[in-house]
Parts: sequence; C-alpha cells; structure tokens
Amino acid sequence: MKHRTREQLLAVAQVEQDLRPASMSRNQRLERWAERLELIPQQLLSTIFETEYRPVEVRAMLRSDNSPISVAFADAALRSAGLQSDTYGEAKRFFELSDAQLHEVICYCHFGTTVSATTAARIIRSTLIE
Repeated sequence: MKHRTREQLLAVAQVEQDLRPASMSRNQRLERWAERLELIPQQLLSTIFETEYRPVEVRAMLRSDNSPISVAFADAALRSAGLQSDTYGEAKRFFELSDAQLHEVICYCHFGTTVSATTAARIIRSTLIE
C-alpha cells in the first residue's frame, strides 16, 4: 500500500470529509467512557481537588492530566461524537451529568489524589441506572 497526502489524492480522486459528529445517545456515551476505563482496570487516575467549592466558571475549566475525563478525551469515538476537551465543564456538558454526578466520579474528597479506573467506571455505570 502506498501512502499519499491529501493533496496528492485530490489530483486523482474526489476527497470528501464528513465533519458531522458521530451520533451517540447519552447512555452510549457513558457506556463508551466506562468501557475505556475498564480497559485499564488497575490504573490509578488523577482526581480534581474540591470541585464542589469552586465557582461555576472556575469549575468548568478544571482539568487534570491522567484523569478519568482525560481517558474519555483520548478516545477517538468520543471526540468524534463531540467531546471537545478534558475539562470538568466539557465532561459535564458532553455526558449530560449534573455537578453531583460528575463530583462522584472525579472529586478528590471521595478518593484522595487518585481513583482506580475500575472504580470510576463503576460510578459512571451507576448513572446509567439512575
């Protein structure tokens, strides 16, 4: 197989790019997030400190490297479905979670500095039942 650049392909073929986000329901997005976490069951992921005490606009911008949210953002399918960053506010919007629900997954006050991927997945799955 010979690799060609987009420009080279344009010379010999019509190239169309579908920029529409992949359609996923809320439950499908949450399920996909939980599945991604379950692929790394023993991995310890970073939490975010005291999310409940931050002003709304500050809370929305909170993020942490190697967090449960960053695992979701690393997934191409979730990004294609519309996940735009690994911030608290974007996770809340994209997964349609309340502050209380996201707080259960990501906040330092429940787990300390890290949470296992398995525990985060279990909490995310519990929101599917609610």
